[in-house]
Amino acid sequence: MEPLERYRPIIDDFDAFLAACERPLGNAVRVNTIKASVERTLAALNEAGVDYDQADWNPRVLTLEIDSPGSTWTSFHGFTHGQEEVSAVPPVVLEPQPGDRVWDCCAAPGGKATQIAALMDDRGTVVANDNNLGRISALRFNAERLGATGLAVTNADARNYSLERFDFDAFDRTLVDAPCSCEGTIRKNPDALDNWSEGHISSVAGIQKGIIRRAIQATREGGTVVYSTCTFAPEENEAVVQHALDNEPCRVVDFDLELEHAPGLTAWDGETFDERLERAARIYPHQNDTGGFFVAKLEVTA
Repeated sequence: MEPLERYRPIIDDFDAFLAACERPLGNAVRVNTIKASVERTLAALNEAGVDYDQADWNPRVLTLEIDSPGSTWTSFHGFTHGQEEVSAVPPVVLEPQPGDRVWDCCAAPGGKATQIAALMDDRGTVVANDNNLGRISALRFNAERLGATGLAVTNADARNYSLERFDFDAFDRTLVDAPCSCEGTIRKNPDALDNWSEGHISSVAGIQKGIIRRAIQATREGGTVVYSTCTFAPEENEAVVQHALDNEPCRVVDFDLELEHAPGLTAWDGETFDERLERAARIYPHQNDTGGFFVAKLEVTA
């Protein structure tokens, strides 16, 4: 936990934060409304004798009182998909609409991409891209298992992603769930900090800056880009969004989130950020008994 000490000045009740990071995470799933309604899914879980808690902020998110949520009848039939509770936040903030063209830049293994498809009632186009060929098979499997018929899979580096393969020249909405140092997954992956270093944070931040810039370039004026990570490092969060604000036509906008969260930072380690970054959300493990996440919403401007 030593690397997390650097965040003591920015996290209220830091001792509670550390204690939460040391507790194992519950088993959360998302109801896949492409295959079944929430009501039908809950009925199936009740019939199978699986206990669950429904998230207050999102009725499609459940925590199952079972060790292997992937072994349930509902999972086998695609009614549910294993997905950490805070991982379901970015697609909700993106607010995709039926008929939209949506790009998920870093989509594997497909939890958020298929959630986007479900929020669109599987009407429209979701382009689920990942640069890791080894993870594409998981992405395709989950798209097929969950019945996302409007989802296309591509394998490319998001930093120089080409739209020439499509018959349109811009997306309506883009999700950048960026590769990161994964500090916020410590409850699920106890070894997440084993190879932690500030050098790694700096390296991955450079990749993130390239991806978010291309995402804005590939999204139409008036469109939406959501940037998210599962890490606490401001270098990978506010600093990356600030880089986008400095180099691309966009602005940070408000969004509603019923989960408890802290505002984005406007300063870190001698660096200052646009005051509107307070509109971003920092979700810490002790606030809602979840993993850690950062989410910012951008509007593409002229």
